[in-house]
Amino acid sequence: MIPEKVLLMRSATIIPGLILCLLFVGCEPRQERRLTFAVGGAPAELEFWEELLGEFRRESGIEVELMRQPTDSDQRRQGLVIPLKAGQADPDVFLMDVVWLAQFAASRWLEPLGARMEESGLPEGVFFSRVIETADRHEGELVALPVYVDGGLLYYRRDLLEKYGLPGPPQTWDQLIDYSLEVQAEERNTNPDFFGFVWQGAQYEGLICNFQEIAASGGGGILVRDGEISIDTPPNRRALEFQRDLIHRHRISPPSTYTTMKEEEVREAFQRGNSLFERNWPYAWRLHQGEGSPVRDKVDLAPLPHFPAGTSVSTLGGWHVGISRQSDAKEESWKLLRYVVSYKTQKKLALRLGWNPGRRDLYEDSEMLAELPHFGRLRDVFDHLLPRPVLPYYTQVSSVIQRRLNAALSGQAPPQEALAAAEEQVRQIARRYQPE
Repeated sequence: MIPEKVLLMRSATIIPGLILCLLFVGCEPRQERRLTFAVGGAPAELEFWEELLGEFRRESGIEVELMRQPTDSDQRRQGLVIPLKAGQADPDVFLMDVVWLAQFAASRWLEPLGARMEESGLPEGVFFSRVIETADRHEGELVALPVYVDGGLLYYRRDLLEKYGLPGPPQTWDQLIDYSLEVQAEERNTNPDFFGFVWQGAQYEGLICNFQEIAASGGGGILVRDGEISIDTPPNRRALEFQRDLIHRHRISPPSTYTTMKEEEVREAFQRGNSLFERNWPYAWRLHQGEGSPVRDKVDLAPLPHFPAGTSVSTLGGWHVGISRQSDAKEESWKLLRYVVSYKTQKKLALRLGWNPGRRDLYEDSEMLAELPHFGRLRDVFDHLLPRPVLPYYTQVSSVIQRRLNAALSGQAPPQEALAAAEEQVRQIARRYQPE
């Protein structure tokens, strides 16, 4: 046993030492935790993100590690779902495809942003309000912000319309058919590979975007009301019949539309000079206008056509930024998120990468419009974007609809039969997620 006197002597020595130690520790500057930011894309995009994060580091003193994800969207989603489902703190901040937002929000993986927006004085009004309301809000709570906004557009050969005396881009789908038939018949005298209209009809997500734009422009679309999903409706049957007829009846779209036509196949066909009209995303503009492009300075863009009594519709696409609810550095994460959606950063992403900003106020920037004049027309299109069904299980629904739509385009099933089968299958999926 240690004598009481010795214990007292030791206490007199140890306790002041502990107090001094705690004081010194408390006086040390708090070390910011290193953030992890997950983003994918092409090598040039990732290199620019590294540059932007270096600038953020110098301005804020916060270290950020870039978690490089692949270009493939499905692989990127899976690369986020695994750590989020496991409750891991990293990544702290990440970009999400708009169609993932419902799943991520319903799974409670996203940190609410409303209070921080108010505290920091960042107004929601600088963003496209329709995008915020239809995509970034879940159960009334803001959970993400748009970084890159996408929407379907109609590209057209301005020189060919002028050559054949046709007045501007078509306003209706019937006009598109008429213009295509006239120009295609003449152009094939010298170019047998020429088609009137190229669009995305292969069995993948792009087919749903194309179908939705045509269907909704005539009062249809994939509708979700009170948990019920409606697909087999008269406007949707007309839209799918119209798409099928473009290939098999009017023959103004190539037979490969339902086998291989995705974004790049469509862009390349149009850019080689083999089409009058093209449905594609805004990214194609820079490539069409690039050095060596056969259609450079011959192209213009317009809103997509519509059916009589309908209105033009563009499918909402793009990437949104959010903070993990499990992040252990939420204050620092918010600073990074605000930097990503800032006017300065969004402008750099537009000028360097051609990204369409999520901020509406940038579409009035004079420097931006001088460099990217087509942005003036994008703003009006982006004010009327339509999201795909906002469902936590959308990826499963999408897989079913893609397959059924493609079967109708290929002639394997009549449009009404394909839509009826799709509706039955997606309703079965929905029932599995309904609360008991």
